[in-house]
Amino acid sequence: MCTRENEFKSILFALCYFHAAVAERRKFGPQGWNRSYPFNTGDLTISVNVLYNYLEASTKHGRWSSGCPNSFMPSCFVLQVPYDDLRYLFGEIMYGGHITDDWDRRLCKTYLEEFIKPEMLEGEFLLAPGFPLPANMDYNGYHQHCKLYRQSAPDSVSNLNLNFSVQYIDDALPPESPYLYGLHPNAEIGFLTQTSEKLFRTVLEMQPRDTSVGEGGVGTRDKTVRALEEAAVEF
Repeated sequence: MCTRENEFKSILFALCYFHAAVAERRKFGPQGWNRSYPFNTGDLTISVNVLYNYLEASTKHGRWSSGCPNSFMPSCFVLQVPYDDLRYLFGEIMYGGHITDDWDRRLCKTYLEEFIKPEMLEGEFLLAPGFPLPANMDYNGYHQHCKLYRQSAPDSVSNLNLNFSVQYIDDALPPESPYLYGLHPNAEIGFLTQTSEKLFRTVLEMQPRDTSVGEGGVGTRDKTVRALEEAAVEF
């Protein structure tokens, strides 16, 4: 485990959310990215390794501060998080290495500037509307043992612990919508239209190619219509 556990877990969680956002924007076509980029899990894995190494190295470097919070000491040695370096490595090399469009690169950098910054360690920090960055906890705490009641006070988000009982990610993450990607709600229309067309095209291609006009042909056409109606209802 990283010696700077709190900083590592906070940035790691934000980095995972960033990865999900940039990867899922591809389904919106040109409204998501001007070009399609092969973002993959390898980008996230390498970024996590870089994050770990940089935080470990930063424990050897810092600065003396004239005032120490929560301490009566006149000065103390403050460890700094290299936010600018991390954002540059993630946005220009790891993920930015795929990006060829200037506006897409600007978008990627903007995401990182919003998700990874000093404010994420200073209190309640929202990754998305209604989805705050969780406090320091273990893996099971993120998924199973962290109990956060939705009706609790907002300041309780910064005091999460394993004594609560509702799944954090499953319960706190808002339903997927273009808002989570910074897009207009209408951006989903094109995606849903393409998905519907693909569904109906697949259903039609799976039908028996029987062109007879007899009883068998009528039955085949009826089955095709019935299948399309059922698929539309399910969708």
